[in-house]
Amino acid sequence: MCILIGLALATAALLFFYTGTPTTMTIAGGPQGSSFRRYAEQYQKILKREGITLKIVASEGSLDNLHKLEDAKSGVDVGFVLGGDADGSNIDNLQSLGSISYQPLMVFYGGATVQVLGDFKGKRLALGEAGSGEHRLAMTLLKANGIAAGDGTSLLDMPVADAVKALLEGRIDGMFFMSESGSTDAIRELTHKPDIHLLNFTQADAYVRRINYLNKLSLPRGAFDFGQDLPPQDVTLLGPTVELIARDDLHPALSDFLIDAAKQVHGNAGFFKKRGEFPALVEHEFKISSDATRYYASGKSYLYRTFPFWLARLINRVVVAIVPVILVLIPGLKIIPGVYRWRMQGRIYRWYRELLELERDAFDSNLDTETRDALLGKLHDIEESVKNIRVPATFADLFYSLREHIVFVRERLIAEHG
Repeated sequence: MCILIGLALATAALLFFYTGTPTTMTIAGGPQGSSFRRYAEQYQKILKREGITLKIVASEGSLDNLHKLEDAKSGVDVGFVLGGDADGSNIDNLQSLGSISYQPLMVFYGGATVQVLGDFKGKRLALGEAGSGEHRLAMTLLKANGIAAGDGTSLLDMPVADAVKALLEGRIDGMFFMSESGSTDAIRELTHKPDIHLLNFTQADAYVRRINYLNKLSLPRGAFDFGQDLPPQDVTLLGPTVELIARDDLHPALSDFLIDAAKQVHGNAGFFKKRGEFPALVEHEFKISSDATRYYASGKSYLYRTFPFWLARLINRVVVAIVPVILVLIPGLKIIPGVYRWRMQGRIYRWYRELLELERDAFDSNLDTETRDALLGKLHDIEESVKNIRVPATFADLFYSLREHIVFVRERLIAEHG
């Protein structure tokens, strides 16, 4: 019994120290100053108040985030990924915690007004850095318009800051921009230049029907600057949805707290969204996390909804450690009395076997005097051994019955073989 209890306690201790909700996770953000980086920093502050450490890993943008999440050795648990970027990737071990925002694509250009994207054929275009969401989407849209690098069009891989400078200096004709990989300061600088224009996607309805991960977005007049009325009219844009993607081994409690942070960061109204529109549980390329489905239906789990994170974590560890041990220990405790009874009975029954063998030998019709005396001596030894047996009072009936049967065999042996 002591051994069983000792093993149970050792198991409980092991489970306690090696289980429990993690307090640290890592997120792949984006370049410094980008919207993805700002989101990650806001999450970091919110989670810190709960006692959770969120480490931020710099990246080049959406595609780089996806590659980090695909690589189990990267240490990245969660990241921001644009719709459409998962095409051709291995996402079996990834899951979505929900869509968190729209990511509008802005095409800035200089010179005369451009009516449609196809008018950029033969121009010099900066697509952003390879690995960024804007680069991949730009290539998709240009291909849909029959524009490729070999037709006289210059397609340049260029960081946002360099592209802004090149556009202002007239070294390129246009640039593709998304805030996931560039600073919003770049938007402010470009929109205040009278000779730089923002492309109005007049064919937006056709694009969203052909490319199903795109959304038609409307940038209201004056959104950038009321005083200077920038932009001077409503502008139609295109953009994919940003999803919060996690590895499928992310702890359920951390998933809850991440979505809770996302609600605080993305729940307000903005240029392209209504209040409460995000985060939203809409399935695109990535499967929806079962933990996310539960959260959107009923909120955080009871423990983490009721208690502070540190206390809920402690309770969870105790439950994880103790309950399995109890489930093992209770059946074990039920078995112990039976094992104990079997051992006590075994101490007595073994002498009954000796007595039965002696009795069979004792009543052999050809028993001589020498053999009889030997059997009586053996019977005496059995009796002395039985006297030394230590049994609890609850087994006294078996003990005294054995001693009576020893006397019975001796009297019968003497009576029949004088």
